[in-house]
Amino acid sequence: MVTRIAINTGGGDAPGLNAVIRSVALSALNRGWEVLGIRRGYQGLIEDDAEGVTELTRERVRGIFHQGGTILGTTNRGDPLRYPVLRDGQKTPTDVSERVVKRARELGIDALVALGGDGSMRIASSLMERGFPRVIGVPKTIDNDLRGTNVTFGFATAVDTTTAALDNLHSTAQAHGRVMIVEVMGRDAGWIALHAGIAGGADVVLIPEIPYDIDRICEKLHDRYRRGPGFAIVVASEGARETGADKLYKIEKDAFTEHAMLGGIGARLAQQLQERSGYETRSVVLGHLQRGGSPNSFDRLLAQRLGCAAVRYLAETDRSGLVAQIAGEIVLVPFAEVVGGTRSVDTACDTIQTARDVGICLGD
Repeated sequence: MVTRIAINTGGGDAPGLNAVIRSVALSALNRGWEVLGIRRGYQGLIEDDAEGVTELTRERVRGIFHQGGTILGTTNRGDPLRYPVLRDGQKTPTDVSERVVKRARELGIDALVALGGDGSMRIASSLMERGFPRVIGVPKTIDNDLRGTNVTFGFATAVDTTTAALDNLHSTAQAHGRVMIVEVMGRDAGWIALHAGIAGGADVVLIPEIPYDIDRICEKLHDRYRRGPGFAIVVASEGARETGADKLYKIEKDAFTEHAMLGGIGARLAQQLQERSGYETRSVVLGHLQRGGSPNSFDRLLAQRLGCAAVRYLAETDRSGLVAQIAGEIVLVPFAEVVGGTRSVDTACDTIQTARDVGICLGD
């Protein structure tokens, strides 16, 4: 019988995290359960920190559903199977999962609700194999690239943020007669670029699923300028790549290691297009602006549906897995069907066809 559960948030932040935390906590408290919050992913169970685990009371979660970020904190560098441990003056990736399992048992945790994307679900699945309690995952990522669900919370708000940025860029692009390139997040999937590009009236949308030809883009720009608007908007997913070329990465350093991160496509495109087309071109990287802010109404509702469903599955079944929205219904999907892959844009879907029908160039 479940009497005490825990919640954690892992990976990049996304609008709607606090709404899930609140809905899980209230739904569990209304059943008479105790609720604990684990700080910074699994770090609250790994590090010797008195504040690594906190009790989530009604007062603690009151009024947070509309707030961005997460009251528990998060990290994408806290994998307990490869946790950086100081040895001989260097940080070495080390499997500390035994410590996590032991700490969970000491705290009397019967189950965990894990909010995250593919990496978080992979970690949860691996931890259960090592003796960790049951886990119900809640699909979180602005990239919308998690397998096993039709949509992840945070995506709709990120698309709204990107669309608003495109609306603002139309006026400055028109004023200067420029080509404005907007680089957006998405990793290896083009969901944000495609949806925001259509909603924001972009002329060119470049996504990882469709390698682009720079000459085709130039043809589109020449055609648009001949028709009279005198400016153009290009949306490029960070994972987009030119036909026959590799994706662009940049190296980021933290206290432990170096990481290769997607990025730089906007700046490269700006240089290429200005040289080849002759039009003045500028690039903008939205970056973490897409992760912040208050969740929109869609994400607030989806987050609470998923959070409450997670608690129901804990109360009514002995199964683990991901609570997912499929065909409008919330169902429980086994982790085996979730981890180990990316949910990409189907290049034959009606959204792609819509982009083509309204004259958006996809680079092919």
